[in-house]
Amino acid sequence: MAIKIEKKIKGYNVVKPEDKTTAAAAPAPVKEVAPVAEVIQMHESLERPETLVGNTYKIKSPLFEHALYVTINDIVLNAGTPHEQRRPFELFINSKNMDHFQWIVALTRILSAVFRKGGDVTFIVEELKAVFDPRGGYFKAGGVYMPSIVAEIGAVIEQHMKSIGLIHDPEMDEATKRLIAEKRAAYEKAAAPKAAAPAASVGADVTASSSADAHTNAAGFPAGATLCAKCNTQALVLMDGCQTCLNCGYSKCG
Repeated sequence: MAIKIEKKIKGYNVVKPEDKTTAAAAPAPVKEVAPVAEVIQMHESLERPETLVGNTYKIKSPLFEHALYVTINDIVLNAGTPHEQRRPFELFINSKNMDHFQWIVALTRILSAVFRKGGDVTFIVEELKAVFDPRGGYFKAGGVYMPSIVAEIGAVIEQHMKSIGLIHDPEMDEATKRLIAEKRAAYEKAAAPKAAAPAASVGADVTASSSADAHTNAAGFPAGATLCAKCNTQALVLMDGCQTCLNCGYSKCG
């Protein structure tokens, strides 16, 4: 086989058989590659449908002059199958109050991005509910304490996730329910003589029902109840030398 050399020969070298063996044994030089950030896509990206289903929740806080309206839209996965499921897809917060516009917009964008990423997004609830306002929190309707407005937004997201089946409340067994009912009845019976004395001094026209209403808080628990650290409800009373919650059954004595 003839090979035509079209370029000028500028030099030559004789290759011996042992040189070929050495060249074959020598490892090829490794080319250095610049480090690149590793991106792992955990879930398939979903395009936003034209229409989404959702709910809007109203938050009226003493920290804000105007109410906040939290809208959470859901995407329906596996529609029409036994595995149909609703998952949060985006979140919007609207209000007439523009004082906190920047952090509200930032929060809505971050939460919407987390929802669209997929995976277990229920952790958001605990993260938001753990935010405390340095100026102090407030009690919402029903006697539930909210440490901040961000915490109440977290409570709204929790409420929504429960409604679509993403979060499940642990069921209280019948024995615990009976125990709480018995403790509440015992506490109210012990407190009845103390409540009857002031009521009798007011006059004969004071009814028993109005007396009972005067000695309960906004959540319907005894007026002397303090805040429960577990359910954030004013339902913690001292019974038999132990703090016991009449709402969730929590007790410091175990």
